[in-house]
Amino acid sequence: MEDKSKKVSIILSVYNAQDTIGNAIESILSQTYENIELLILNDKSNDDTQKIIETFESNKIKVFKNKKNLGLTKSLNILINHSKGEYIARQDADDVSFKDRLEKQITLLEDKNLDFCTSRAKNEQTNKTIPRFSNYFSPHLVTKFKNPFIHGTLLIKKSSLLNIGLYDEKFYYAQDYKLFVDMLQNNYKFEIIKYPLYSLNMKNNLSEKFSLEQNYYADCVRKGMIPNKS
Repeated sequence: MEDKSKKVSIILSVYNAQDTIGNAIESILSQTYENIELLILNDKSNDDTQKIIETFESNKIKVFKNKKNLGLTKSLNILINHSKGEYIARQDADDVSFKDRLEKQITLLEDKNLDFCTSRAKNEQTNKTIPRFSNYFSPHLVTKFKNPFIHGTLLIKKSSLLNIGLYDEKFYYAQDYKLFVDMLQNNYKFEIIKYPLYSLNMKNNLSEKFSLEQNYYADCVRKGMIPNKS
């Protein structure tokens, strides 16, 4: 059953998200699972993101700033190294977690002794549940073609994340795809919750803005290649 003595560290790297960061933070502070810390790293934003973050500062929130823009992969590893929880959870700056997300995920990991879990999500623009068709196939099969996991819904044992070597910093993009493939190849125990616990923004997000770069790095994951881009 759920053990509320175990702390969850939610890691959130943010760059120029002044319009959405407030809702993302509020969704974490509203969680029914209360033993949490929220670690936010401002990746050298040049809008009002920092001002908004500072209005939320509390004993549950730790705020960090990069002196230069490092990108998501390195920023997430920085936050993991600052975390104190036995579990690490992801949250993106333009998405929203349902209030019972962490409680349901912790319960699942504890009950089944899993290394990690994710969930499905609601597309914020269409209100449809995603992923759709790939949800009916084995993730081991789907990862040969695309990433079947929603990164923002990840909850993982910190010890398991450390054992895998954190996020591979050679992957400036598609770092989540690479992480999931590595975990599956190392036989990590996992489950995808079949109902949504997260609202996912699909408009003007990282994947849409940098689709060519995302496709290149994702292709490197599929082919087992080391990217030749920095």
